Amino acid sequence: MRFQISACDWIPGSYYSFMGIADFPQIRELSVSEKLLLVEELWSEIASKSELIEIPGWHKRELDQSLEDYKRNPREGSSWAEVKSRILSHG
Repeated sequence: MRFQISACDWIPGSYYSFMGIADFPQIRELSVSEKLLLVEELWSEIASKSELIEIPGWHKRELDQSLEDYKRNPREGSSWAEVKSRILSHG
């Protein structure tokens, strides 16, 4: 099956052959640890080609809006240290 990615706009106009786990039945035989290692390797491969991945326009707009909100009121919100502390205190 071939389709054009439209929701992500990673590589405009590019077509991909969709592959799923059914195309690689041996993946089902891997342990959870082995599957996690495979996912890590796939992400590394994607990251090595990050210049081919465009940031979708809606991501840029959200980031621009967040920056504008911060500039209007820099004291609103929480620092990373505060957020991390709250997260760790719930564990």
